Amino acid sequence: MESIGRMSTKVVEHLRDPLVKSAVRVKSAIMGEAGNFLRGKGFVELLPTIISPITDPLNHEVHNAKFRYYDQEYRLTQSMIFHKQLACKTFERIFIVSPNVRLETSEKSLSGRHLFEFSQIDLEIRNAERDEVMSLVEDLIASLIREVKSSCREELELLSSNPTIPTTPFTKVKFMDAYEQYGKDFETVLSSSFKEPFWLIDFPVWEREFYDLLSQDERTLKDMDLILPNGFGETLSGGEREWEYQRIISRMEFKGNDPEELAWYMEIAEAGELVPTAGCGIGVERLTRYVCSLDNVARTRLFPKVPGQSWI
Repeated sequence: MESIGRMSTKVVEHLRDPLVKSAVRVKSAIMGEAGNFLRGKGFVELLPTIISPITDPLNHEVHNAKFRYYDQEYRLTQSMIFHKQLACKTFERIFIVSPNVRLETSEKSLSGRHLFEFSQIDLEIRNAERDEVMSLVEDLIASLIREVKSSCREELELLSSNPTIPTTPFTKVKFMDAYEQYGKDFETVLSSSFKEPFWLIDFPVWEREFYDLLSQDERTLKDMDLILPNGFGETLSGGEREWEYQRIISRMEFKGNDPEELAWYMEIAEAGELVPTAGCGIGVERLTRYVCSLDNVARTRLFPKVPGQSWI
């Protein structure tokens, strides 16, 4: 662990960094325009859920972040996937600027793309299909970049960044096609070679969590990632959701998830109270990093939390 004196020096240097200041202004413009855009499309903004007995089990290794309060065990929100799905019982279209805490392993600090505290623009739509969400996101990304280029000219100039307003619709690449052509590092290869954002779709069933909807072929999922060009990588994950109890149970058995860890959610599902939805979560810091042409996502926050590193 770093000494207090060394840490405070690092914090002050970061706060004084003109690139950080410019990136945070750009991020503010992105979040402001995202809210305006989504409200204009009929979305209701909800406040985030920070702690809950249930949260996204994820599909990769993270350290547990949980505590007991009276007789209830709570977890820090790793994503609001279940709360979004439940919220669509009340509203047809919802979005949240959602803080997420994922205690990633220290190896992730080398990627330039990982923070263990970050924010997502989470959105969900009742009775929607994947293509509807993808089309909405394409228009949203174009709108965000257009706004930043208009309102943050000085910041972009200081950052030496000139983001391109992408052409829609985005290219779609199937997971297995990419894997067979480029091997396991296909995302890195494709992200480096593409000049505009593109969709990665139809993940095999073993690659994702139990809540992504299984396609009729029973081998692939109705999900997608948005991959940024020029090597910036993934910034969004989403898809259609499972909502029928027996299908959820079957998917959990396949993935090895324990229904007891999601008991409240499973009781609601068993009662037939879930509705079909589709949605996604857009990584705010990763998108900002791309728009600002930054080497590290840490520069998009005043107080970044990098895996394995001490910070205020």
